[in-house]
Amino acid sequence: MAIIRRISLPMQVIIALVLGVIVGLLLYGHDEIANYIKPFGDVFLNLIKMIVIPVVFCSLALSISNVGESKTVGRYGFKTILYFEIITTIAIGLGILFANIFKPGKGLDPDKLPKGDISTYESSAKAAESSTYGNHFIDTIVNIVPQNLFEALTSGELLPIIFFAVFFGVALSAIGKKAEPVKAVLSGSLEAVFWMINKILKLAPIGVFAFICTTIMTFGASALIPLLKLLLVVIGAMIFFIIVVLGIVARLCGISIFSIIKILKNELVLAFSTSSSESVLPIIMKKMENFGSPKDITSFVVPIGYTFNLDGSALYQSIAALFVAQMYGIDMSIGQQIMLMVTLMVASKGMAGVPGVSIVVLITTLTTMGLPAEGLALIIGVDRLLDMVRTCVNVLGNALSTIVIAKWENAYDKEKGQAYLKSI
Repeated sequence: MAIIRRISLPMQVIIALVLGVIVGLLLYGHDEIANYIKPFGDVFLNLIKMIVIPVVFCSLALSISNVGESKTVGRYGFKTILYFEIITTIAIGLGILFANIFKPGKGLDPDKLPKGDISTYESSAKAAESSTYGNHFIDTIVNIVPQNLFEALTSGELLPIIFFAVFFGVALSAIGKKAEPVKAVLSGSLEAVFWMINKILKLAPIGVFAFICTTIMTFGASALIPLLKLLLVVIGAMIFFIIVVLGIVARLCGISIFSIIKILKNELVLAFSTSSSESVLPIIMKKMENFGSPKDITSFVVPIGYTFNLDGSALYQSIAALFVAQMYGIDMSIGQQIMLMVTLMVASKGMAGVPGVSIVVLITTLTTMGLPAEGLALIIGVDRLLDMVRTCVNVLGNALSTIVIAKWENAYDKEKGQAYLKSI
């Protein structure tokens, strides 16, 4: 135990990652053993998810109450959503460009590739399509306003919680000194939750080992070979997006994207291992605040980004859609690909919170575009690995967005950011 304590937490996570791969390869095919290992990962992820909503609600309501003016909140919201829409459009367009250049679906024989079951995702997509308004985007807008706050809290729906937290924060600001006791409770609760986070993160190596080990045990290395081209194109596009697109955005803000990567290196490993952006949400908010983004902006932008700014997911979905089209020998015109871009933008926003969201979004998109949804059965087997990669891009994109909005508001503290960077 003394030796383990001397090893830093990031190093423990990396060791767990490597051991998970090795053990997973040695035990490949032993699903009965995986059933005993996986719960350790699930418990760790549940512990993280348990504190996400308290962090989002307390930090957002507290920050908005300190902003003071509802006009300022509205300005934050407009700039945030505008930036998210622009960067998501670029991500989808880049995915379509990469798919057209490298054509990952060409030369593949569907009969020789591993099959997967898409019936569960099809039922989820049909359920979403038959919703009250028949339009996912409109449904999302309507459901932002919760009918019952406690129902939204128990179901873990972030958008209604964000709406209530913002509204509640504005109300606290409006009533002045009478709000001080409530703000003190929120502040104390936030400190307590961050204490809990520090304790939970000590279990990260166990969670990482469990997730990686069971993933490799289930799919094995050989199962990834037939779809290697798709994997390489997706990963290449993600790297290009981070270095070039996010790199340019960061440079316009007067910082380097590699600085953010350095700051979040531990969180990126954790997000990659668990395939969950939620696992690092509270820490991102804290670290980006330390990097010079004001607390009110960070607390406002990051939670909203988890629904509206999934750059990695958007990029992946555009490549996957064209992968299916190419695999079946279907040539899509420029007009159809523009329509694909628009469809993905709407579907990805309107279906937030649906189980298996990436596959469900793709099934809905393929059906809309007249493409065979059965082609996704080939992707499901490696979707977990792709999910790991796109989660890292989502995390980086949301972290950078706090600096963008802070810079836009002339509120970014560059000296504080550089001092924090040097201290790491």
